[in-house]
Amino acid sequence: MFIVFLKLKGDKSRIPDFMADHKAWIGKGFDAGTFLAVGTLEPGLGGAILAHGVGRTDLEAFLNEDPFVVEGIAAPEIHEVTPARTEERLAFLMPSCD
Repeated sequence: MFIVFLKLKGDKSRIPDFMADHKAWIGKGFDAGTFLAVGTLEPGLGGAILAHGVGRTDLEAFLNEDPFVVEGIAAPEIHEVTPARTEERLAFLMPSCD
């Protein structure tokens, strides 16, 4: 599982110009089953993504397709998390014991 922070940088006034494309990119992440949750990194510092079921290399490649990243508006910060315990509904996040 990964927690990604898309930290805003550069010219923030350009955000509206790329917001529709950024939202479409987020939709692709959900459609692929990679994104479990997205939201705003408060207070207005950027965004946060909970990603699962993808390797780090593939996740990095996908993050680099985000229009905000391409345009230098945001930079991804990736944190890998190995859950040790979850609430029952989130058991699918636990590492498998193959």
